[in-house]
Amino acid sequence: MGDLSRTLILIGSILVILGVGLSLFGKIPGLGKLSGDIFIKKENFTFYFPLTTSLLISALLSLILYLWNRK
Repeated sequence: MGDLSRTLILIGSILVILGVGLSLFGKIPGLGKLSGDIFIKKENFTFYFPLTTSLLISALLSLILYLWNRK
């Protein structure tokens, strides 16, 4: 149980640091404006779904966690 709690604390700390960094330094250039992201804008309606961005972040996090847990 100790390893799980340390891992969750570490992941939470990394997320807090990333959140503070993004709020201070702005957005990551190009992220959120990829070719597969869905953006629909009408008169009184705007819909945005970052499909490609979500897949890219998921793949990157999966790779990082795979490399981290490999023993």
